[in-house]
Amino acid sequence: MVVKIFKENGSLKAIDSNGNPVSFNKKYEGQPTIYYGTAQKWHDDGNVFKLVNDAWEKAPLSAYEKEMSNNSSEPIPSNLPKEQTELISFINTSFDLKPEVLKLSELKWKYLMRSIMRGKNIMMTGPAGCGKTMAAKAAITALERPEFYFNLGATQDPRSTLIGNTHFNKEDGTYFSEALFVKAIQTENSVILLDELSRAHPDAHNILMTVLDEGQRYLRLDEAQDSPTIKVANGVTFIATANIGNEYTATRVMDRALMDRFVIVEMDVLKEEEEISLLSYLFPNTNEGDIKSIANIVSGTRLEMLSDNPRISTSISTRVSVEMASLMYDGFSIEEASEVCIYPQFDQSGGLDSERTFVKQLVQKHVKIDSVSDQLFDLEDELTQTNADGTVSV
Repeated sequence: MVVKIFKENGSLKAIDSNGNPVSFNKKYEGQPTIYYGTAQKWHDDGNVFKLVNDAWEKAPLSAYEKEMSNNSSEPIPSNLPKEQTELISFINTSFDLKPEVLKLSELKWKYLMRSIMRGKNIMMTGPAGCGKTMAAKAAITALERPEFYFNLGATQDPRSTLIGNTHFNKEDGTYFSEALFVKAIQTENSVILLDELSRAHPDAHNILMTVLDEGQRYLRLDEAQDSPTIKVANGVTFIATANIGNEYTATRVMDRALMDRFVIVEMDVLKEEEEISLLSYLFPNTNEGDIKSIANIVSGTRLEMLSDNPRISTSISTRVSVEMASLMYDGFSIEEASEVCIYPQFDQSGGLDSERTFVKQLVQKHVKIDSVSDQLFDLEDELTQTNADGTVSV
């Protein structure tokens, strides 16, 4: 049994994995008592109660999601072919293969695993630093498939990366050297990760069109009519990662025909309690209050981005929050970590109305202070300067 603690209208409440409400400070269906104080602390840490050997143990939120899925799973029809039955059974239990560090819902993880098993082209989308590449690599590792990695955003010569080059030497004369990508698509059941597809050169998109098309699945080595073609082997899956949206100015608009060749797995932005759970897992010896402060600052920027008139143009990614936690693990203060990790991402033009000022105000709530005067974060002083003639300008 797993019990989740949550807040509703400011009050702390609990519900078990069967959907039944649970009361605090009293016996629950013969199970040990869940005390309000413990529930408050575990809720703030982003954890749930899991019954193990007649005692409640602290567990991550994913334990509740898993239990909920197990309780709601439909029985597998008995008239299905054995291969289909085995696939469904594997998908239903595949959440056990997800690493704890990866914060991805059970539904999306199962969809990702099923898509790989079915040889689909998969596009992982979501904001920068949310774990798209991590999720893809975790799925590949879980399935123990051959893996090939190509960072398409880092190359300006797609033909060389995806097809190969023609060379010449005195011994062999002119010869063609195939790219690793040619070997990759001929490896059965391999998973080919196409990282940063939205930043790739348009030539890469053109080369991949026939490779990704379900009705074609081949790579032409040359544009000549009679040039050889390489067939994509059975079971090969392509996983692309992409940043889509106006925020990503260095990305390229992807052709609709290319997009239609993929199924989409959208990565979620972590909630505050999930951010706390992740950082606590990665840095278990870091001060609990510092972890909560990082998560609160990060969450503040994400909530601001959801407002009608956000005062910032981007939010803080999980990649940045992990870097901040690692700095604090190494002895940096939250103010120092913010100075090097957060502030450079936000424009400081506009004085007191600048993006950086807004973010500094979020951070200042969590800076340790020694006196009342230190508590006042004097942004006006920071934004003023004394001129040579003694006058002050803002």
